[in-house]
Amino acid sequence: MKMKFNYIFLFTLVGFLLTVNFAYSQEDAKGCKDHPLFTRMPGYYLGRCEEKEFDAHKFYDPETKEEVTVEGRRYKYNYYVKKEFKGKKSDIQVTRNYVNAIKKIGGSAYEKSRADTYLKLVKEGKETWISIHQDNWRGNLFNMYIVEKEAMVQEVVADAKSMARDISATGKVAIYGIYFDFDKADVKPESDPTLIEISKLLSQNPNLKLYVVGHTDNVGKFDYNMKLSQARANAVIQALVSRYGVDRNRLKSYGVGPLAPVQPNKTEDGRAKNRRVELVEQ
Repeated sequence: MKMKFNYIFLFTLVGFLLTVNFAYSQEDAKGCKDHPLFTRMPGYYLGRCEEKEFDAHKFYDPETKEEVTVEGRRYKYNYYVKKEFKGKKSDIQVTRNYVNAIKKIGGSAYEKSRADTYLKLVKEGKETWISIHQDNWRGNLFNMYIVEKEAMVQEVVADAKSMARDISATGKVAIYGIYFDFDKADVKPESDPTLIEISKLLSQNPNLKLYVVGHTDNVGKFDYNMKLSQARANAVIQALVSRYGVDRNRLKSYGVGPLAPVQPNKTEDGRAKNRRVELVEQ
């Protein structure tokens, strides 16, 4: 029992020493660098950092003051003050620097409390969300989360067999693996795996004819969304015909805009589900 206690004490001590050394190394952790949106706050170093291709984080919208969950590429930064600056920086000084910086480039800010500040930048159709949390560190440590909002790149694609099964059961199948740039109708190259499976579906079922139906969320003007959904449905057919030799006579395109939602448009997740292409049996 005594030997077991000694091992536990030893591991605890080693962990503590590693943590102390990590927090006061004064140098950026290996591989860490600032997000390109902001320059470094003078007197700090990056003790930890993390980047994920796709994740979610909760923010407060500076405009509505309501809590929202934002999905996209997520970054986390832990900034520590250097020894020579300890006690010389304040939490308000840190917060105001970032608030002023984001406002200067057209963003907005919400100082929810002395500990938590939320920033948002919408530029060229892209949204970037930032949160700064200081807890009770008096400017000695602050954590920053940044999410570059975007839809997840779908890596698992429904295959021809599952598409055929859904069409047999319900007369239609919703497709989420076809991608377009914001506000455009050009089918992006990363849609190819899904288009290949649709071409297989038609090849394996020679008597099958489909309506290709474009859907949007309800953001924007109704007439514009109707035209956009039609243009995207047309583009999908054009891609299937030109790239994979599908017989155009087996496909007809329609755009119904926001008229057939599968989820309420009140949340981003719901709107994402509504932006889709459906294959409907003729």
